[in-house]
Amino acid sequence: MHNTLCEAIKERHLVEFHYGSAIRVVEPHMVACNEAGHYALSAWFLRGGSSSGGQGWREYLLSGMTMLRVSDETFAGPRPGYNPTGGQKFPIVHCRL
Repeated sequence: MHNTLCEAIKERHLVEFHYGSAIRVVEPHMVACNEAGHYALSAWFLRGGSSSGGQGWREYLLSGMTMLRVSDETFAGPRPGYNPTGGQKFPIVHCRL
C-alpha cells in the first residue's frame, strides 16, 4: 500500500479507499509515521463519507484503509496549510509532494 500511495502522490492522482464503513476520495500529500508511530496518510478530503464535515485536512491510518484505488483524476498541487517537513505530527516522512 505504501508504494501505491507514494506513486499516487508523485503523479498527483486522487485516491479512493474504504475507511471504516465509508468510501473516501482524497488528494494524497504525505505518507509518514505519526506521533504514535503508526503509518498514516495525510490528505485533503474531497468527498465521501465523513463525520467531520466538508473538505479539509485528514489523517488516515494505513492499517484502517481497504480497497485502495488510484484514480485517473489528478490535482494541481499542495493545499493551503501543507507542511512538507511533516512537523511534530509526522516526524518520519516516507514520501510526500
